[in-house]
Amino acid sequence: MGIFTRPVVKTLDNGGKFWEHTYNNFHLKAYVPTTDIDGEVHNYGFRAPLLLVFEEERLTEEKAIEFAETSGLASIASANDSTVLFVYPTCEGGWDRADVSLYQELIAETKIDPIYSDGIVEYTNFFDKEFKGYFIRGAIFRADIYSFGQSADYCAKHLLKTINGEYLWGPGEITPAMISMEGLSVVPDVQRTDIAVLSVDNPDEINKFFDGCENLLIKEKADYKADFYSFVRKFKMWCGQIEFEPDFDALNMVEKRDYTEVKTSPDHKAKYKDVPTHKVGYFVYYNKGLFDNGPVPLVVGFHGGGDSSMYLTFVSGWWEVCHKFNFLYVGIENHQNVTPTEAIEVIEDLKRKYDIDEHRIYATGFSMGSAKTWDMFQEYPEVFAGLAPTSALFPIKDNPFGLSLGDPRMNMTISVPMFYSGGEESVLPELPFQDETSLDRIKYAAKVNKLTVNFDVDYANKSNWKDSIYGVPGDRVEKILDPSRGSVLTVNYYNSEDGVCRTAFGSVSGQIHECREHSIEEAWKFISKFTR
Repeated sequence: MGIFTRPVVKTLDNGGKFWEHTYNNFHLKAYVPTTDIDGEVHNYGFRAPLLLVFEEERLTEEKAIEFAETSGLASIASANDSTVLFVYPTCEGGWDRADVSLYQELIAETKIDPIYSDGIVEYTNFFDKEFKGYFIRGAIFRADIYSFGQSADYCAKHLLKTINGEYLWGPGEITPAMISMEGLSVVPDVQRTDIAVLSVDNPDEINKFFDGCENLLIKEKADYKADFYSFVRKFKMWCGQIEFEPDFDALNMVEKRDYTEVKTSPDHKAKYKDVPTHKVGYFVYYNKGLFDNGPVPLVVGFHGGGDSSMYLTFVSGWWEVCHKFNFLYVGIENHQNVTPTEAIEVIEDLKRKYDIDEHRIYATGFSMGSAKTWDMFQEYPEVFAGLAPTSALFPIKDNPFGLSLGDPRMNMTISVPMFYSGGEESVLPELPFQDETSLDRIKYAAKVNKLTVNFDVDYANKSNWKDSIYGVPGDRVEKILDPSRGSVLTVNYYNSEDGVCRTAFGSVSGQIHECREHSIEEAWKFISKFTR
């Protein structure tokens, strides 16, 4: 989907922004309130609610903004760098004649992406660099719908069920996370009991049909801001499953945003190449009391291309591993615009701000973040006690994203403990059997880490490899079941010439281009054994 003419954005007297557009099945008004969040430094997209107001009657611009402000939805949007979106059907007869295709188109026109302003995503395909159009900015797995009267009846008839459409990476489930229905006049057709339901000002004879709902709040009068923080914000519909957001206060954890202003390094070729300094944002996670007993380990995380630090933190489960094993976790934002040298400057700043054990500094990353983690192996190996790149093995020759073999800055001698894993079903080059360039990268790591086994295997002869994934089996092989996914993480452990096993190469059965908590926890258990 996507539109190819950017909507005209109006700046309001209060500093907020407003724009509107008519799509095939719905009219849209977007109110973007002011916020103190700099989206280029801290990306809240993964956590920000997709606030959808299904208007009972089509509102004017003024009435829509007034409702957003008085209801508290504008305050919620401001606190999360989000937008309040007002939706009304284009079909004759309004909500009475609208069907599920309205919601499906709305979600198809919405994307979560780091390139945005004014609540509008400017989307370019990461792989082919083709511009795909302008989209509504929002996390479709956090679709929170507020409906009234006729629009509530529409939701009750059409949306309390599994809905398929355009998901994050293609066709998939787009079922809403939460639906608020006020003033219903029809019996709700509840086919999915896990969808969060906020029932407002509905009679008992209507509410009894919500009795089987697993996540239900019944109110006589709405208090949308209070209800959001006590109920609504807990839910996301991730890949067809309702999931609950962590309550960091209840977990006795700290989550905070911060940044470091770094000097732009001479090899910076990205967004900030023409300025002397720039801000690098990050989010910090740790258990309260972590620093009570002296210096602590630090894990620095680099997210994938096209997403954000929160995506890596929450989808891969690094916040949970941090909570369970008691270390400081820092997710770097927009690291594609951060060179390895600048990342080291961030680490130095973190050492000034926190009591960090400089002998226990680690890094990890998914996809493009894996590339940045490999950059650390290549350029600053002496800094890290261990590294855990995942789900990407970029070329070591003619590398488009970092140093290549032959560059004098390339690490060729300093071993770094490493746990790498990739998906066996990925269509991207994550494992040696999937692409010769991936094999080349593993050979490079084997040489630098001085493995005792000989990785002199030929990609063209992979049908005869002793290990069908990596070519060469480890000195020890372990298979670890992931009961949450029914997958097996197979880990090859390789000894170095000094007798130390500091290299682990893994693969996950049934996994596509993903980063799973099970693999992350195993990676941490391995690399955390090492100090620098």
